[in-house]
Amino acid sequence: MPIPGPTERLAFREMTADDLDDMAAMLGDPEVMRYYPAPKTREEAGSWIEWNQRLYREYGHGLWLLTLRDTGEFAGNCGLTPQKVGNDIHIEVGYQLPARLHGQGLATEAATACRDFARDVLGLDQLIAIINPNNVPSQRVAEKIDLTFERMADVHGRQCRIYAGPIG
Repeated sequence: MPIPGPTERLAFREMTADDLDDMAAMLGDPEVMRYYPAPKTREEAGSWIEWNQRLYREYGHGLWLLTLRDTGEFAGNCGLTPQKVGNDIHIEVGYQLPARLHGQGLATEAATACRDFARDVLGLDQLIAIINPNNVPSQRVAEKIDLTFERMADVHGRQCRIYAGPIG
């Protein structure tokens, strides 16, 4: 199954059960998850990996695990997931990095690679990003990959900012 090619600093690959320790640490970190309802438990992190494995099988994409190219160190996840907003299903570009890697432009680098993959490999012409209204850093990433604020919407019982844009 195709995945985004490496960027200057990052490599992408499918998640596996062997990634549970890293994913549980990141998804369980209150700083990383401050814009989510709550940090995830180890069991929920395992379900996160299983969800992405299902997405790979069903859609050919999901959130991919990120590693730093120079060290192979875990660097989070980024990818493309189907998300229901209102009555419609859209493909969302999503990204999460461990707190120690925040503020280095890595989320933008990963999201740009996923946007280009969505356009060039999957043939998509639009993406969205679903972002907590208080998550200004994530909003900046969306804007840097040419998504613009479109509207507020209820997503999974929370009011979120929907960023969208053509990628063709």
